[in-house]
Amino acid sequence: MSCNADKARVFLALALLWLLGLYLRLPILVIPPLAPFINADLGLSQTLLGSLTTLPILMLSLGALLGSLAILRLGARNSLALALTLVALTSAIRGMTDSLALLLILTSLMGLSIAIMQPSLPALLPRWLDDRKLALGTAVYMNGMLMGEFLGAGVTLPLLMPLMEGSWRATLIAWSLPALLIVLATFLPRQREDTSSHDTLEETGWIPNWKDPFLWRIGLLLASSASLFFGTNAYLGSLLEERAELNKLEAAFFWFNVAQVAASLLMLVMINHWVARRAPLVVSTGLSLVGMLGLLLTSGWLSIAFAFFLSFWAGVLLILLVALPPQLLSGKQAGRLAAGAFTLAYSLSFFVPLLGGSLADWTGQPSHALWLLFAVSCPALWLAWRFPLAH
Repeated sequence: MSCNADKARVFLALALLWLLGLYLRLPILVIPPLAPFINADLGLSQTLLGSLTTLPILMLSLGALLGSLAILRLGARNSLALALTLVALTSAIRGMTDSLALLLILTSLMGLSIAIMQPSLPALLPRWLDDRKLALGTAVYMNGMLMGEFLGAGVTLPLLMPLMEGSWRATLIAWSLPALLIVLATFLPRQREDTSSHDTLEETGWIPNWKDPFLWRIGLLLASSASLFFGTNAYLGSLLEERAELNKLEAAFFWFNVAQVAASLLMLVMINHWVARRAPLVVSTGLSLVGMLGLLLTSGWLSIAFAFFLSFWAGVLLILLVALPPQLLSGKQAGRLAAGAFTLAYSLSFFVPLLGGSLADWTGQPSHALWLLFAVSCPALWLAWRFPLAH
């Protein structure tokens, strides 16, 4: 009976981690497919329309340190519950307003709330799962996150919006409010004792240790993975237009985004074998760069295959890196390390693609934006090779 109860507890924790991961990306990536309908209703400029997607990504970098502070003061579960409540409410209210200023404010607050969720999850893992299942827990919530990307971008228009009678407002509310049920469910699993030292936390505070080599290496490699993914998503359509291949646009975006879901499914099986090992970091970094190079040097369906390859291995790299903090540290300290790494990674992954876009505008060649992403990401291979982990 005790064994069955333990299995039920683990299953409940993993199910909740998957649902929590879903809302790390779903409220952000539901906007691109709804953008034409929002624009038709509110008459926004392209810059303002794009900011509904890019603002939350910027907030992911600015708000990560708030997550570290919240974990220290409130605990991982309370921080997570509060942040997800704010995500649900701010995201839903976006569908109820006609004020542009309020829409942008709500979008920023939603992004800050998701930023608090991100380091809270690594900090919560040791409270819900034993040490042998920490890597699996990471793979599960990352699978939820990547499924959230796919559902937001791929399921909204063909499935959910018709059920909402074509209303972008009702669709946004329908995606957002179920998160409140997940908030209530986060208080169901029994928590294990936090093994991290309270005294140590009080001495070090909530500011990440910027002298920690793990923080910089994890953050810079995360920045490479995120820049390749978000940057390619941003400029893939322009690249196909440059090549006169817009007829492949829908297929390209489908395969590029579904590749990360495939990567997360692989990592559910392989995470315990690959986590905290240097070789998988090197291989996934190198192959994601090969994918980008292939996308740039080929055309037609072969280039879409390389785009899938790029996204797949960038997804593997992402999960390997996010799994590291709870492997290296316990409880709140893991959240503190994750907060620093996320701050560094999302700051760079916001500004580097922006720099690529500026280069493309200057030269008039959209492909130059992706060439810049490739060049900036190449040093990541050296970082992975020199990562301070035993083989």
